[in-house]
Amino acid sequence: MARDLYDVLGLPRSASADEIQQAYRTLARAYHPDINKDPEAEEHFKELNEAYSVLSDPKTRARYDRFGADFRQIPEDYDERVGAGAGAGPRGGGWTTSGGGEGARVRFVRGFDDDEGFDTSGINIEDLFGGMFGAGGARGRVPGADQEAELTLSVEDAYQGGHRSITLGGPDGRRSYDVRIPRGVTDGQRIRLAGQGGRGSEGAPAGDLFLRVRIAPDDTFRVDGRDLSVQLPLSPWEAALGATLPVPTPQGTAQVTVPAGSSSGRRLRLRGEGLPNPRGTDGDLYAELRVMVPKQPTDRERELFEQLRDVSDFDPRKAP
Repeated sequence: MARDLYDVLGLPRSASADEIQQAYRTLARAYHPDINKDPEAEEHFKELNEAYSVLSDPKTRARYDRFGADFRQIPEDYDERVGAGAGAGPRGGGWTTSGGGEGARVRFVRGFDDDEGFDTSGINIEDLFGGMFGAGGARGRVPGADQEAELTLSVEDAYQGGHRSITLGGPDGRRSYDVRIPRGVTDGQRIRLAGQGGRGSEGAPAGDLFLRVRIAPDDTFRVDGRDLSVQLPLSPWEAALGATLPVPTPQGTAQVTVPAGSSSGRRLRLRGEGLPNPRGTDGDLYAELRVMVPKQPTDRERELFEQLRDVSDFDPRKAP
């Protein structure tokens, strides 16, 4: 449930059962995909069904009011178990995952209940839609809810794309999926697995499963959209005199030319070396210069630094 269920129906939390039913009837008629051809109507219609299924039942509504979006993960005998000292918490300890290979991890961020349908008691579907489906065509049929999980990838996985076999497991069993990861996928992008979400009731189509990509923190690369940044250490003489140095990229090593007179903090751009964009311009890679000095200079190094100090008029604390 991505939004507060009361907000989906446009109601306050104090709404009566009749107000909930009336709001659902009005909005479901307005957003049904067979009536409303707006591309977002179907998604909103599914949200309405989910909201009504929870709030129309006094017991599930009370649990939702108490525990929020995670109420389905709380055992129905929660209070009894706490009173008996048995402890509490989400049934089954949440979702577990396996597969996906190195750098690919998945966790669910929405409920996943295969046996759960929508409670449409009190709603006459034919009356709601004026017989638009024909006799007996859609009585009680409600599409399954969309669901969402998080898929964590390394920078290299996001760069290369490919296929991953993942397994999602929880209180109701385990499922395996073959996921195609687009090349150059970015943090926050969603991968859609059509028909792999919640089951519909009475033979209605299942919802979709969306995997929201999260790129894991990396020791080498910092990610900003499709752009990548790396730190490039260099010696004082390389910074002063200029140099051509190797810099890491997700697909190997590239060469970057450091101009003479460079200082720490300068950023050198390698165009197109960031995350690829199949539909547009590839991201860039930025090498951030970091001038380093020996922690324990040899006697000769110290002598040369002292000579440089004595002959140089350079003062970094004065404006150039």
